[in-house]
Amino acid sequence: MPGTTMKMRIDHTVRQLGWFNGCLYALDLFIRWSSGGRWRLYKYRLVAQAVGRATLCGRRGTGIEVRLLRAPVEHGHDFPRRADVVAQRYRQGTQCLAAYRANELLGFLWFTLGPYQEDEVRARFIPVPAHAAWDFDVNVLPAHQFGPAFARLWDEANQLLRARGVYWSCSRISAFNAASLSAHRRIGGVELGGALFLCCGQWQWMVASLAPYLHLSRKPTSYPQFRLEPPCCISKKSN
Repeated sequence: MPGTTMKMRIDHTVRQLGWFNGCLYALDLFIRWSSGGRWRLYKYRLVAQAVGRATLCGRRGTGIEVRLLRAPVEHGHDFPRRADVVAQRYRQGTQCLAAYRANELLGFLWFTLGPYQEDEVRARFIPVPAHAAWDFDVNVLPAHQFGPAFARLWDEANQLLRARGVYWSCSRISAFNAASLSAHRRIGGVELGGALFLCCGQWQWMVASLAPYLHLSRKPTSYPQFRLEPPCCISKKSN
């Protein structure tokens, strides 16, 4: 590892995320490097955001076209996700909103109205009740992160989800991604809990702040399942 560059990267992350998450991020970099990529550490924030009615873009982003993609062939050869991952997502019934300007891809957002089998770790996320959705892999390409692409994607997603009777969308965000955490806070994201995964070859250890709290698996058919309830449902239960 280039020592100076790595140290600067870690210092910057610690400043953004705090010492605890910064240390976990440094640990992930170390075990990934020392194991040749076979060991990985993931920390997720599990959040929910209300499906809004007000526009996030205002008058910006009028030149951005958002398309609803429904099949792998619609993504093109330059889409920044592996073809097998894209195909696996569509097999689960997920859909993708992609933002373009003059046919140049700016960013994308995936969503589903049912349970989602995560493709980064072994886990299943189940948004409840029926009027909750699951969104994931919300990504704006680096060259466009300071433009209106993120807001434009969410404006389109909110409109589409409202039309389907959805009031909340749940998601997982990497605790190491300061930009994504900040963006979700700006659109009113509410934290439901967190989960930490350590993946070592076929072994996976998980500890979380919500059920099932602890899980250990060593095969693809063994995974934790998280039932994620938006704040409105939690408050109704407690009354």
